[in-house]
Amino acid sequence: MSKEIGITVKKNENFSEWYTQVVLKAHLADYAPVKGLIVLRPYGYSIWESLKSSLDQKLKATGHENGFLPVLIPESLLSKESDHFAGFTPEVFWVTHSGETEIGDRLALRPTSEALAYSMYSKWVKSWRDLPLKINFWNTALRAEIKATKPFLRTSEFLWQEGHTVHATKEEAEQEVMSILEMYKKTVEEELAIPVITGKKSEKEKFVGAVYTTTMESIMPDGKALQMGTSHFLGQNFSKPFDVKFLDKQNVETFAWQTSWGVSWRLIGALIMIHGDDKGLVLPPRVAPIQVVIVPIYYSPQDMELVLSKVSEIKQALTKHNLRVHMDVRDEVTPGYKFHDWEMKGVPLRVEIGPKDIAKGKMVLVRRDSLKKSDLTFEDAENGILSMLDEIQQNLFENAKSLLREKTREITDFDEFKSEMEKGAFIYSPWCGQTKCEETIKESTGADIRVIPFDAKMQDSKCIICKNQTTIHAIFARSY
Repeated sequence: MSKEIGITVKKNENFSEWYTQVVLKAHLADYAPVKGLIVLRPYGYSIWESLKSSLDQKLKATGHENGFLPVLIPESLLSKESDHFAGFTPEVFWVTHSGETEIGDRLALRPTSEALAYSMYSKWVKSWRDLPLKINFWNTALRAEIKATKPFLRTSEFLWQEGHTVHATKEEAEQEVMSILEMYKKTVEEELAIPVITGKKSEKEKFVGAVYTTTMESIMPDGKALQMGTSHFLGQNFSKPFDVKFLDKQNVETFAWQTSWGVSWRLIGALIMIHGDDKGLVLPPRVAPIQVVIVPIYYSPQDMELVLSKVSEIKQALTKHNLRVHMDVRDEVTPGYKFHDWEMKGVPLRVEIGPKDIAKGKMVLVRRDSLKKSDLTFEDAENGILSMLDEIQQNLFENAKSLLREKTREITDFDEFKSEMEKGAFIYSPWCGQTKCEETIKESTGADIRVIPFDAKMQDSKCIICKNQTTIHAIFARSY
C-alpha cells in the first residue's frame, strides 16, 4: 500500500485497496503483529464507543443488564450442544498449555458465549420468579480467520456485544428476538445512515444450534452483501443440554426458552464502505467522534488573537448543544493541510474563520458529504450548524438508499442471475426452500441466501433452479 499522505486510488477502480488505505490513513486501525488481528486506534475506537453508548442505553431501557464472561471455555462444556460445537470447531483457537505444563481439558478462546453463559444460567434460573433473565455482554470473540482477512470485516478477534436471554414462554422469547432486531435496525439506519433489509436466514445459513435466525443485511458499493447483525431464536435447543429449567407457577418443572443476538465492529467497516469517497472517510454526524472542526486562519499575531477569540466563542456556543467540536490550533501545519486531514478523517462539517470573515460577520462552512461551501452569519451559527448536521445525516441515508435500489435486481431466469451476480448485486429470486437448490446456486455463482425478507412477495412463482412452484422469495448475494 502506498505511504503517500492522501488516498492514492479511486473507490470505484480498486475498492479493496481504497478501503484499506482509508482504514489506515484515517487512523481508524492498524495491523497487529499477529496475522488476522488489528489494533483499534483511538479515532476508530471512539466510533465504536458511540455505537456502544447508543445500544447500551436502548438495551438498559428495555430491561437488559450488562455482565462479564471470561474468555476461556472448557472443551467439555463447549461440546454439550453438538451441532453448535461442530459449527464452530474449525474456527476455534485452543489453549493446550499453562506455561510448560499440558492441561487436561483443552480450553477454547471464546468464539461465542452460549455454552459458557448457559452453564451459569442453569445455576441462576430456578423459578418463574427468576425470569425473564436478560443479560448483555460487551466483549471480544476469537475465531480463526487467517485467510482473506480485512480490517473490521473479517478478523480473528473482534469487538461485539452478545445478548443471551431466558424466558418462561416461547411467545415471550420470540418477541425478544424481533424486538432486538428492530432495535438494531433503528440504530443502523438512524445513526449509521445505512439502510438494511430484515428477514430470516435459510436453514443452511442460520446460526448453528438455533431454531431460526433473523438478520439484517446491507449491500456494499462493490455489490457484496454484509451481515449487519443477527438475532436468534434458540427455542429449547440449549436449555435442554445445559439444564436451564425452572418451576412454573403451577410448580411444574419445565425447560426455558432462549434467545441470543449480537452486532460487531463490522458496522464500522460498513460505515467506511458505504459513505467513504476518494478523499477518505465520510462520517454521519450522529456517530462522528468530532462533528464540527473549526479551523482558524491567521497570518499575524494580531490576527491570531482576534480569530482565536471568535473561534473559542463559537465553540463554546456549539458545545452547549452537546455537539462534539474541535478547534484545530496546530501551528506546525498550514490551513490547507488541515482541510485535507479532516476530510480524510470524515468530520461532517468544517468551519473556517479568518480575519476577513470576522470583518464580514460570517464564517465559511464546508460539508464533508458534498464538499459544498456556504457562508453563515455568526448570529445564525448555532441553529444553522445544527440544521446542516441534520441535513448531512439525512443526505447520507438517502444516498445509501439509492445505492441499495441500484444494486437490487428481481430475476427469475438463472442465466440472467449468473450474469448479474458477476457484476455484484442483491438478487431477489423465487426459491423452493430446498437446500439442494440453494447449494446449486452457491456452487454455480458463489452466492448465498443472505435474507428471506419479512416483506417478501407471497405470490406463486417457479424456483429459479428446479422450477417447482413456490411462494418463497429470497435475496442472494456474494458476501464478506
